[in-house]
Amino acid sequence: MWTKPYGMKEGLLIGGGLIVAGLMLELSVGPVDWDAFRWPVNGIVLAGFLALIAIMFLLRKRVYGFQFIGTYKAAIPALVYAVVLTIIMGLTRQEVNGTWLNNMLSFWPFVLTYVYIAVILGQIILRRIVNCQLSIVNLKRDIPFLLNHLGLFLAMTTATLGNADMQRLKMITVKGEPEWRALTSQQQIVEMPIAIELKEFIMETYDDGSPRRFASDIQILTKTGKNIQTTVEVNKPVEVDGWKIYQYGYDTQMGAMSQTSILELVSDPWLPLVYTGIYMMLGGAVCMFIIGKSKRVKK
Repeated sequence: MWTKPYGMKEGLLIGGGLIVAGLMLELSVGPVDWDAFRWPVNGIVLAGFLALIAIMFLLRKRVYGFQFIGTYKAAIPALVYAVVLTIIMGLTRQEVNGTWLNNMLSFWPFVLTYVYIAVILGQIILRRIVNCQLSIVNLKRDIPFLLNHLGLFLAMTTATLGNADMQRLKMITVKGEPEWRALTSQQQIVEMPIAIELKEFIMETYDDGSPRRFASDIQILTKTGKNIQTTVEVNKPVEVDGWKIYQYGYDTQMGAMSQTSILELVSDPWLPLVYTGIYMMLGGAVCMFIIGKSKRVKK
């Protein structure tokens, strides 16, 4: 063991070592504090992470461990650990303030495992780019590969680092009174860059009186001078200046006569990058389908 070239056993030990290191961090410093990664910290971390991947790739011929990370013998064991941890996450109740397995997104072994997979992806992508040859045959092979792997890398990194900048707030609006304050999940008051005034609460009911549809006619004022009259209803949000506004609730005691509407405001500035990564993976899958179909036609 640990004789070159490394194999699956070494890959399993590296992944296991990350699990152990993660457990030690969990015990010593507690779960990952994602709030500490809010902009611009997450942008700096992303730039540093990309630089680290590039440096590791440049030094791969001098440091064998860096070269090994870009192989399937490192990737497969890492994926096994990631799948096991993800299954555990799916089988356990996840809570924002949960501990260990009940808050996997902040559990150090889980985070380190996915960081390791991102490093492996980065090495594989750079190696394919460097070895890419500009010919029709090679491009048919390389373009779907790069789209899939680059898309996965982009979606993973931006979804993780962008999580710190996502805001999910509740705003209680009263008919005829503009409101610019919202509440966090910890009931902290946040002053918003937009003001919302409830003009009319709308409810349609079934014959038994249960709600069939409820919505809010609202007026939105922004610091940029926008004055928007619109209707928000369940599953049909309105997007203004990077905020998505959802219909969330109302005064259930008043029912259709409610003078209050509860709105949910969500901001996720990194989401377009996540979607870009997903679209790249879809593009790669389409390319693979087209290329595979053309090969069958030629046969």
